Amino acid sequence: MPHPPAGRRGPGARALLASALSVTALLATAACSVQDEPRPRWFSASPTDTGASPAVERPASSGAGLTEAQAQAALITNADLGEPWGPTRGARTWRDGLLKATTEDGDCQRLLDALYTEELFGTPAGPRATAAFDDAETDAQVRYQVAAHPPADVDRTLAWLKSLPGKCGEFTAATPRGGIQTVQVGDMPLPPVGDARQALRVTLAGETEDGELTYLTMDLAAVRVGEEAITLTNAGLDEVYEEVTQQTVELGAQRLTEITKQGRARI
Repeated sequence: MPHPPAGRRGPGARALLASALSVTALLATAACSVQDEPRPRWFSASPTDTGASPAVERPASSGAGLTEAQAQAALITNADLGEPWGPTRGARTWRDGLLKATTEDGDCQRLLDALYTEELFGTPAGPRATAAFDDAETDAQVRYQVAAHPPADVDRTLAWLKSLPGKCGEFTAATPRGGIQTVQVGDMPLPPVGDARQALRVTLAGETEDGELTYLTMDLAAVRVGEEAITLTNAGLDEVYEEVTQQTVELGAQRLTEITKQGRARI
């Protein structure tokens, strides 16, 4: 079985840490930087109409909470991540090749499905905004989402995530082409942000049909801020820095908290 890359602080983590130091200025300008850009294929989990999908989605009926513009303004941006991060170039082949896998245990299958579809909390109760970025040096990808969900539903899902290292600490899964992946699930600490939070580091180790060893690392982090939820994935076949996951969540939760306060002040 291949061994995971050694954990160390990379250039992406350093850039993000420097960005976090200017969070006050970023929050002040966030609400003024709303842009309507297409959703990259990386977070297209289901068939859509022909043409680009909007970066913010709103169900037919949405309750109180963030507006579409506020949800968009609450997103992490390319400027926050800094070099070597840039706009995503689209879905990686490992998404279908490794994450679209099956296993016998119900909880473990539910986790694999959530990693593949990137819909941890289901259909949102209000606006949803998404952004995705690629690390040009390690080929890692970050996908970041802000969406409105009932707090009780979010908390139940977070509690389920917390139970997974015990339920699915190690299991095997079969890929569509018959390959076998050894999956390991571990807890990942997060900064004390938001009202509730949970994160996991999931690794899938196996080999291709040609006998080439593969080792996919995927961080899954979620934070509830009032009636909004942040979902983040940070994944790749090379270096995946947990500092990027942790600092992105911290910066994003601070921004979402501030924008939520701004929204209440206008009511």
